Formats: sequence, structure tokens, C-alpha cells
Amino acid sequence: MKNTLQFLSRLKSNNNREWFEKNKKQYEISNDETKALAASLESLIREFDELEPSGTKIYRIYRDVRFSNDKTPYKITRSMSFTRAGEERRGGYYVQIQPGQSFLATGFWGPEPADLLHIRKQISQDSEQLRKVLDGKSFKSYFGELYGDQLKTAPKGFEKDDPAIDLLRYKQFILTHSFTDEEVLAPNFASLVAAGYKKAMPFLNCMTEMLITDLNGVPLIR
Repeated sequence: MKNTLQFLSRLKSNNNREWFEKNKKQYEISNDETKALAASLESLIREFDELEPSGTKIYRIYRDVRFSNDKTPYKITRSMSFTRAGEERRGGYYVQIQPGQSFLATGFWGPEPADLLHIRKQISQDSEQLRKVLDGKSFKSYFGELYGDQLKTAPKGFEKDDPAIDLLRYKQFILTHSFTDEEVLAPNFASLVAAGYKKAMPFLNCMTEMLITDLNGVPLIR
């Protein structure tokens, strides 16, 4: 990812169309590099998980500035995501490349209101398995704390003194792990990212189990 890091570093200081057009060749080289990373990651993820056939997405470098106060035309990151396949595999994978700030993320970015309510009901009823996953020594060492937007108080329909209130306040359920530029530049970077995703499987499976069963543990999908 050497060309990508170099291009993004220069773009940060020259975020305008004139510079971009003059350096279009560098962008195209870095874009090919980004596509190659996405292809490698998709292949590696499929070794331990199933993905939607068209679930790989590389995000455009061009910004939509129509409703933004920031009128710079280009993102200073490259990113991609991968969607898990089927009702029985919820959640997804994401990775963002940025000089000094590269990271992977996995989990549940924007659960539908009905799904979020169902997750909260499941957690309120029994949070033991989720806590066991999140508190695992090697898991916690790699991902740290659960990340995501939270309510400041208890969600509607739940008590403030619920033993699981710390988890119930989450509106997103995301795990992240950062990478140094040296790791991004390493020949095995795709393998490092895929290994991180694989570490998240117990979390993804636990959350999926909550989503696809009712409060009695009966499957909601056939």
C-alpha cells in the first residue's frame, strides 16, 4: 500500500481538483493497489466466513459536498467493506487506510430500529454470553472496548438500574483495531486484517444469535 499512503499524504495538503488532475496517474496507481487489497481480503475472509456475492464495496474517493460545510472535493482515506451472507450471518467488515490512522472495524454500524430493540431485549434478559466474549483476555487485548454511539440514559422501555444498562445504551456495536503505517506497508497486510476479522467471529456469532432467535431461544428464521 506504499503508493496509496504516499498519494493520500500528498492529497491531504493539496485537496483541490487542479492538483488531483495533475496527479491523476498517481491516483490510478493507488486505486489499483486499493482494488488489489479488496480482492485479497475478500478471498481471505471467504476462508472462514461467507460473504454476499456482491457484498464487497470500495468507497469512492470523491466527496459529496452538497450538504457539507467542508467543500474539499476528495476524501483523504481509502476504505472498503464486506457484507456477511444470509439471514444467519449478520454484521460486516470494514477497513480504512489513512496515513497514521489506518484501522479495521467490524460489527453492527446501524441496526434497524426493530433489530436494535430486539438486541436490547436479548441483552437485558441475559448478557452473560456477550460479556464473556467482550471480556475475553486475548479479545480485549486486540479490540479493547466495545465502540459505538450511545444514549446518555436508558433506552425507552428499559430501566436505568438494569444490570446490563452499560450495554443497553449502545446504538451501534462496533469493534476496532488500529494499524501502524509499517503494518499497512507490510507484504502480509491483507493477512493481518483478515486475522483481525477472524478474531471477531465469536462476537459476530453471539450478536447474530441474538438477532435470529426469540427471547426463548427459538429460531426466527427457517
